[in-house]
Amino acid sequence: MRGTSRGSWAVGLAAVTLAAGLTGCTGGGKSHGAEARAVVKACADGTFTWSGIRRTDELTGVSEMEVLGAGGGPLTDTVRRVHTPRPSVRATGPDLSAAEVLFSLGKRIGEIDSDARTLAEDDEGTTYTFTDVHAKAPTLGNRITRTHGAGHIVQYAGVRMVEGDFRYSCPGDGITTGHARNWTVDMAGILDCQTDVGHSVLARQAAGRSCEPGSPATRKR
Repeated sequence: MRGTSRGSWAVGLAAVTLAAGLTGCTGGGKSHGAEARAVVKACADGTFTWSGIRRTDELTGVSEMEVLGAGGGPLTDTVRRVHTPRPSVRATGPDLSAAEVLFSLGKRIGEIDSDARTLAEDDEGTTYTFTDVHAKAPTLGNRITRTHGAGHIVQYAGVRMVEGDFRYSCPGDGITTGHARNWTVDMAGILDCQTDVGHSVLARQAAGRSCEPGSPATRKR
């Protein structure tokens, strides 16, 4: 079983992002309820085809800038939520459950073992977290507690979203098409407004919200 790791860390001043995989196993039944419902049920032996799959990092929380002197110190400003990610499945055609769609997407992107043949629960009632269309957004909290050097510090959090278009074809007749998205990674990090954040999309978005205009961390490469 894999899950989100939680905890507190003490880190240096180099811009850093810490990530934890979100998919894994959890107790409970299947998730149901694609956003678009059809009256006719899709067949049970159809084939999924995926296209346009893309991954993007989305900022979910950011703190105000804290100025720390030599030797650093504890980070006390709260990471406030700026975005709430939500899994979603939109579909047109014969009805598919959202869980089945996300199960297929999870296998397609490697978040669910490619050898997993069905969504069916095992003897302990276990199913995959990634298939839950009602999953709540990761909590924010202050998971990085202090730095060891001076700087103009901003904390941030984010998720890595994955989405794509699908086509579910039944033998003979019946096609369902749609779009699905969910997150795969929960991330937390810090940046120094006086330091270039490199190619980190999340760090630059956070800097744009909390650093002074024109700070090195806000400049695009």
